[in-house]
Amino acid sequence: MKIVSYNLNGIRAAVTKGLYSWLKDELPDILCIQETKAQASQIDEVEFKRLGYKCYWFSAQKKGYSGTGIVTKQEPDNVEYGMGIQKYDDEGRFIRADYGDLSVISVYHPSGTSGDERQAFKMQWLEDFTQYVQELRQTRNKLIINGDFNICRLWIDINRPEKHQEDSGFLPEEREWFQRFVDLGYVDSFREFSSEEKQYSWWSYRAGAYQKNLGWRIDYNMVTENLKGELKSAFIRPELRYSDHCPVGIEIF
Repeated sequence: MKIVSYNLNGIRAAVTKGLYSWLKDELPDILCIQETKAQASQIDEVEFKRLGYKCYWFSAQKKGYSGTGIVTKQEPDNVEYGMGIQKYDDEGRFIRADYGDLSVISVYHPSGTSGDERQAFKMQWLEDFTQYVQELRQTRNKLIINGDFNICRLWIDINRPEKHQEDSGFLPEEREWFQRFVDLGYVDSFREFSSEEKQYSWWSYRAGAYQKNLGWRIDYNMVTENLKGELKSAFIRPELRYSDHCPVGIEIF
């Protein structure tokens, strides 16, 4: 099974840039999308369906903002929209699909780059998200959590790390949260297969960041430890530019 996560920074814009062409070549079993920036009624599903996919969308209340989705070859047994916490669910940040004893999540963690208020919102989200998935594990103990975490976990996950320690996305308290999360029994799948530097999933549109490979690795496929032995591979597709992010994915047995 191949599972890919992709922050599209607007699904309609990504489609105009050639998203379906990539999808026809990649053909993941499950595609987890973040930042759809669209209501479900605004997303044309014809090409997805032509390729054999079923689509599930969880849009933000605010139009043109946030939103997550799961596009899947296999019909899930169950789909859950949101975490049952209104202030987060209003932003469409979490959707889950269940397949037997396996649950696949598409999640879009908040950014704190717009100021102190949103940074505080992000930090509270991180604690509430952790509590939610820990409780979920009591009944759904095989989780694959895909998405934009808006945090670089390790020193090697960001360009020029010494210059970014006061930037949202690489703050010490954010990295401390991430380590605590890993310690609870979650595996950063990509780092199971690669310890290389300069492996990024997001680049600013400013100052030629992509051309200079001045990126951040903020998109992840996290799996619970009981799935670690089922990981076959993990990958990042930096050559694909339908967004300011690129796809990240895993293959599992």
